[in-house]
Amino acid sequence: MPSNELAPSAIAKVKVQKTDSDTSTSDSVVVEEPLEIRIKRGGKDEQLGITMRTPGNDLELATGFLWGEGFLKTPSELIEVKVCGDRELSARQRANVVIAEVTESSSESVRILERRFTITAACGVCGSTNIADLHKRGVTKVSHTTHTVQELAAMVALLDGRQRIFEKTGGLHAAALVNPEGVAVWVREDVGRHNAVDKVIGAGLMAGSIPMANWTLLVSGRIGYELVQKAICAGVSAIVGVSAPSSLAVDLASEFGLTLLAFARGGVAKHYLPNLGMSESQV
Repeated sequence: MPSNELAPSAIAKVKVQKTDSDTSTSDSVVVEEPLEIRIKRGGKDEQLGITMRTPGNDLELATGFLWGEGFLKTPSELIEVKVCGDRELSARQRANVVIAEVTESSSESVRILERRFTITAACGVCGSTNIADLHKRGVTKVSHTTHTVQELAAMVALLDGRQRIFEKTGGLHAAALVNPEGVAVWVREDVGRHNAVDKVIGAGLMAGSIPMANWTLLVSGRIGYELVQKAICAGVSAIVGVSAPSSLAVDLASEFGLTLLAFARGGVAKHYLPNLGMSESQV
C-alpha cells in the first residue's frame, strides 16, 4: 500500500554544528533525488534512464533531455510529458517518475541503446561525445548571434537574484535562456549542470520556441561538451559560462558556429575564437 510520504521538495533542513562551537543549529541543504525517465510509444512504455536531480521542473528536464539527446526530431513528436500516476506508489515515488509519450513515427529518430543507462547529473550520456554523431542526426549550424561579445559577457548578471535555492543552500548550478531582446525568460537550478540546462531547453521546447536563433544560454559553471551539444541542438546562438570550457566544447562550438564565452565575471569574459585550438582573446 502507498505510504503517506510526501513528494520531495528542493530544500531540506538538517542539523549542523560548527567545529568551533558546542551548539547545533539548523541549515538548509539542496535535495538530491533520483528521477526515472520513461518513454511511452504506442501504448507501451519503458525505462529510458535515471538521473540524480533536484526536484522541480521535472517535466522540463525530461523534455530537454529527450530533445538534446536526439530522441525527438521535431517538437510535434512529443505528445505529452507527465508525472507517473500509479496510485500503488507513494507520492514521493510517483514524483520521481516522469513519462514522456511520443508518436509512433518517432521510433525512427530514437537512437538504439545497447542497454538501459544511468544519466548522471555531472556527465552526459556515454557515446554521445562525438561531433560526427550530431552530423548524422542532421543537426545543422546555428544562426550567428547579433549581440557583441561585450553584451554577451555582461549577460551573466541576469542570473543575479534569480538563483533562489542557491542563495539558501549554496549547492546548485543554474542555467538561463536569454531571448534576442536580452531578457532572461527561463532560469532554472539543479544539483547537476546538465539537468539545469535540460530544464531551460525543455521549457523552451514546451513553449514552442525551438529553434532558438539569436538566443543565449547562460550557465553558472564550466562549459563541457555536453552543454554545448544541448545548446546547438536547441539552435541557440551563443553560450556564456562563469567558469572554464573544455577543449572539446571549444571544438564543437567552432564546428557548429556557436559563439562561446567563458570566465564571464564582472562584465568581462574570454571569447574562444573558432578554429584556433586553445587560442583566446580577452573581451
